[in-house]
Amino acid sequence: MSEATETTTISDLLDDGEGIPEADTPTGLADDAPAARAAHPFADLPLDDDGMPSADALRNALRAVIDPEIGYNIVDLGLVYEVTKPQRGSVHVLMTLTSIGCPLSEIIHQQCSVIMGAMPGVDVVNVEFTFTPPWSTEKIADYVREELRAMGMNV
Repeated sequence: MSEATETTTISDLLDDGEGIPEADTPTGLADDAPAARAAHPFADLPLDDDGMPSADALRNALRAVIDPEIGYNIVDLGLVYEVTKPQRGSVHVLMTLTSIGCPLSEIIHQQCSVIMGAMPGVDVVNVEFTFTPPWSTEKIADYVREELRAMGMNV
């Protein structure tokens, strides 16, 4: 069985807005308003002492990552095994895929990195794919299983 680990820094994926003008003016700022940044989407999220959300909150945020083939989030599909914070500013996601040869693994990896990287205090995201233990339909959340069965899938 193969295992793959890839580390992505947030600067590889997201631009924090520095250097990008807000308007087409000599200063890059809108002439009629002060430079106002949009509120951070997770500004109200409680943070642990390390300045990062809890591992449970990070795991919950991964519900925004949708498996493109099945159409449900990777947490409720049972693909996420563990989300840890090995050190300040760093998140490690241990997960699997529905199959070893999943053709969309890079898309899932990128989505995980972007979502985790948008969380406050997260500077480095490490997404590790493992196939031990292998994924099975038993790991799917009950509501997903019921919906898939209603669509005629044998899960």
